[in-house]
Amino acid sequence: MFKAIAFAATLSLAAGAAYAQAPNDAQIAHIAYTAGNVDIAAGKQALTISHNMAVRDSATEMVRDHTAVNDQALALVKKLGVTPQDNATSQGLAKGGADKLKELGALKGAAFDKAYVANEVAYHKTVNGALATVLIPNAKNAELKSLLQTGLKLFKEHQAHAEHLAMSVK
Repeated sequence: MFKAIAFAATLSLAAGAAYAQAPNDAQIAHIAYTAGNVDIAAGKQALTISHNMAVRDSATEMVRDHTAVNDQALALVKKLGVTPQDNATSQGLAKGGADKLKELGALKGAAFDKAYVANEVAYHKTVNGALATVLIPNAKNAELKSLLQTGLKLFKEHQAHAEHLAMSVK
């Protein structure tokens, strides 16, 4: 649990540094897409490692929902003719996600399940906070802003689900 919290704190600090200047729409699109990919990879890892049906069901939902939102984001940037712009926050998310996958990959059984679910709670809190306080308020394009708002609503549900699941995974 401590490492999941440390991971979330690291993401918050990296995001805070990158947000010293408001991100533009191309950077926002890249950050949101990268955040989705990080959770998709974590969900796929859980489907490979976990034997707990509640954890597997949650991971399936994460992969499905984040893939759908990322597909919508790709269609939107294509429609708008925008090229997502890599940035320090996206890079921090990708690196943090890869580090977390490595850490979780060393675990098995109940230890993996507990760590994966704790990470899902911490990660969604961090990403939802960034969506609400930085990405949505700074998005200039109305369609991008709407997609981010829809994603935030869904990802708040993910956070609540992960928090509930964390109480039952021992």
